[in-house]
Amino acid sequence: MLRLVTYNIQFSRGKDGRFDLSRIAAAVRGADVIALQEVERFWPRSGMQDQPAELARLLHAYYWVYGPGFDVHGGDGCGPDNRRRQFGVMLLSRTPIVQSRSLVLPKTHYPDAFNMYQGAVHGVIDSPIGPLGVWNVHLGYLDTPERIAQLAYLRTLSERDQAERGAWSGAGDIRGDDWSAGTRPPPAPVESVWLGDFNSEPGSPEYACLLAAGLHDAAAGSEAEQAYTHEMDREDPPRRRRLDYCFVSAGLRDHVRGYRVDHSAVGSDHQPVWVHLDALTA
Repeated sequence: MLRLVTYNIQFSRGKDGRFDLSRIAAAVRGADVIALQEVERFWPRSGMQDQPAELARLLHAYYWVYGPGFDVHGGDGCGPDNRRRQFGVMLLSRTPIVQSRSLVLPKTHYPDAFNMYQGAVHGVIDSPIGPLGVWNVHLGYLDTPERIAQLAYLRTLSERDQAERGAWSGAGDIRGDDWSAGTRPPPAPVESVWLGDFNSEPGSPEYACLLAAGLHDAAAGSEAEQAYTHEMDREDPPRRRRLDYCFVSAGLRDHVRGYRVDHSAVGSDHQPVWVHLDALTA
């Protein structure tokens, strides 16, 4: 059994307005694969924390990679200071992430609205159910056309996976220099999961785009399919929406064994979404 969780942590600002990464770690601890969105480094609002480093400390039993979609100078201007103000996604796994790539999604300029680069991480995990592709995704929040463009970009990359065969392929030797470092090429698995905050509701054009790509909503048919994952608590009454998902590739569709939204978590304005998959050979 493989336990996955996706959680937009809103840079650890909880429903009470307090910043606390320990609540985030407690909410996801125990999963085999963890996909986090809105993880930041060196922002004044969150106390200039290096959040990926702190989460890695709190979740020390996990391998991890961090992919900042947004990356600008974050120094104080008082001499050389290479701090980067970053905002992105973090992928953690109990078993090795044998390869990964950080992706910056297409961005649209809106003259009257703040918009920023969003990111994704594609990892291949040596999981208990076999090699698995994991896409940790955070789509833009402003409008459908931008999100459709972002999904088209990701779909193109995913469709090239099998042809490209991963981070490296072929013979490891180049004129006597062993570029393989004595290792075999990483696997290029056919099956994948797409986790994250898609900023889209069921029935939206974005949702239809994901289904058209051959992906399956892991919540479909479950009692929790209608459960909300995000609450606009600054509205009265609070507006609740389902924005966070786990989509699985066709070969995993019949291996989904559990889906739930954790409404007890208070560390963000989103809720963690948990999915269980059984072994591919079952």
